[in-house]
Amino acid sequence: MTPRVAIVTGAARGIGAAVVRRLAGDGWRVVAVDICEDIPGLGYSLASKEELLTLARRFPDEVREVVADVRDNRALQDAAELAYTEFGGLDAAVAAAAVIAGGRPLWESGDDEWRLQLDIGVLGVANLARAAIPVMLREQQPRSGRFVALASAAGHRGLWHAAGYNATKHGVVGLIRGLAHDLRGTGVTATAVSPGSTRTDLLDASAALYDLADVEEFSRYHLTERLLRPEEVADVVCWLCGREASAITGTVVHADGGFTA
Repeated sequence: MTPRVAIVTGAARGIGAAVVRRLAGDGWRVVAVDICEDIPGLGYSLASKEELLTLARRFPDEVREVVADVRDNRALQDAAELAYTEFGGLDAAVAAAAVIAGGRPLWESGDDEWRLQLDIGVLGVANLARAAIPVMLREQQPRSGRFVALASAAGHRGLWHAAGYNATKHGVVGLIRGLAHDLRGTGVTATAVSPGSTRTDLLDASAALYDLADVEEFSRYHLTERLLRPEEVADVVCWLCGREASAITGTVVHADGGFTA
């Protein structure tokens, strides 16, 4: 069979990188997208270009790296076209790029931290959908296209001193529900995955916002009584990318260790 093709944002590390590794290891062709530079005002470092290149070198036949900002719709359109021209199509898009800011009450939060979270975490998801879905729709029916966005347990529960992040992840859930209705009858589905606290650099940044000495403190909110591994969340995302997930659209899969139970 012809290998399936995906585009993944936030691909250089964390859950995004785990998704790329899992898909490429299963024979998918993947366009891996990451900004690969720090963003002024964010307060912590993002993935480097070397991290993205290291990931791509691990799968030289399966992965093509693209340095792009999800806030740039044109850049994502180019990445989706690369998937089509390089690999012959596009079957799945995974929106994993996100940032976190905050650590103080809503009324003390600034405009910049709100713009960063919403522009990357919500507009970035919408940009990927607007870039990738038209390419998926080039396929003749019956289609099996998949759009999967990373939401969060924060999209279903309030978090202390994280109103901007709460709003961002609630926005992702709402976007996916609306998108699924727009995709009605096309053969392309839209779903979200809401992880709990996962061992990533984003979790380290979250701990810093709360002045926590150890990220393990987050595990007490999980019924599993441990932090999640990126690979565990990636397993769920990648299953949703497959043909077997055809019955699921317009909803959220909670891969959160029981945080929202």
